[in-house]
Amino acid sequence: MPGLNRPRTLLVHNFYQRRGGEDAVVEAEAELLSSQGHEVRLYGRHSSEIGAHPRLGLARDVVWSRRTARELAALAASFRPQVIHVHNVFPLVSPAVFWIGRSLSVPVVQTLHNFRLLCPEGTFLRDGRICEDCLGRVPWRAVWHGCYRGSVPQSAALTASITLHRAAGTYPGRVARFIALTQFARAKFVAGGLPPERIAVKPNFVDVERPDEGPRSGALFVGRLSREKGIDVLLRAVAMLPDLELTVVGDGPERAPEVPVRTRWLGALPHAEVIERMREAACLVLPSICFEGFPRTIVEAFACGLPVIASRLGPLPEIVEDSRTGLLFEAGSAEDLARCLRQVRDSPAACRRMGENARQVYEARYTPQSNYASLLNVYNQAAEAVSASSARIEAQ
Repeated sequence: MPGLNRPRTLLVHNFYQRRGGEDAVVEAEAELLSSQGHEVRLYGRHSSEIGAHPRLGLARDVVWSRRTARELAALAASFRPQVIHVHNVFPLVSPAVFWIGRSLSVPVVQTLHNFRLLCPEGTFLRDGRICEDCLGRVPWRAVWHGCYRGSVPQSAALTASITLHRAAGTYPGRVARFIALTQFARAKFVAGGLPPERIAVKPNFVDVERPDEGPRSGALFVGRLSREKGIDVLLRAVAMLPDLELTVVGDGPERAPEVPVRTRWLGALPHAEVIERMREAACLVLPSICFEGFPRTIVEAFACGLPVIASRLGPLPEIVEDSRTGLLFEAGSAEDLARCLRQVRDSPAACRRMGENARQVYEARYTPQSNYASLLNVYNQAAEAVSASSARIEAQ
């Protein structure tokens, strides 16, 4: 098994009700692997199925989905994967996938897109503030506060799954390699109890051609319009700069009925149109107040030669270099964000230089080619770990 060359790869993912960055990453990696000659199968469940589940059945499936276990076992028997690469398992795939992989002696890799193994809410955010009460502990506080969607029962089901599978040794015992998206995330997962030697760091990627050097103007926001994304912070900052143009792409519960002047709300757009907006804007704004994973929009912006104004929070300072590929501001501070927006507006030449730097960083770190090399290396590490473990068991 060691030294895998284009291994047959089974991807596993629970798609979200509202399509997001994780879904796009899974599809992009499937396409990337296929383009490199891999046989790829995707086992997917979709959260739109939740409505057909009785509550008790859904709570049970969060811990262990018998349907997933049955279907994956059958698929693995026919496809005979050499690697199982797991993305999101919540709520319908469940950690059953990890036990299926181990029972077949197939190396299992999991990408840690968010922090749900450590924090049921997934972003270390509670009541609009960073909260790490559950880091490295049994996350019972999440039940008390109803952290997941404001629901005590749903938080309890998720907490039960996390706690039971920790006790069963599912993650350290059944996953050969984890993929964290940043060094910041890796450090959090180590603090939460995952073995550091099993956590590799591999960022997200996109495939975007170098943009033409046309005129640029205005600020751009792309993403879900929700509290944790800091859209209210952005609107307050823009209100301080009435001559600044802001374009908002996306939708969600925080879409404001009243917006600052010179603000355009475009709603959700196809990916190609998002890229066109990025090629026209002067900067992308990422005002998150939570710990992000690795926003794909940053990589898209860098690929488009677009500097990023981001919160100085979590992994974002690791991705955006202040005054080189963008600007950083204090998370939650509309005044500090307004300062950065003013700097972009008043210094177009410096802004363009930051955009050029951003494109150079994209070409060095975030292309499909570099990402594929990193991904194949992780697969081989996982295969070697499983092979070594099997050898130890045989020797006993």
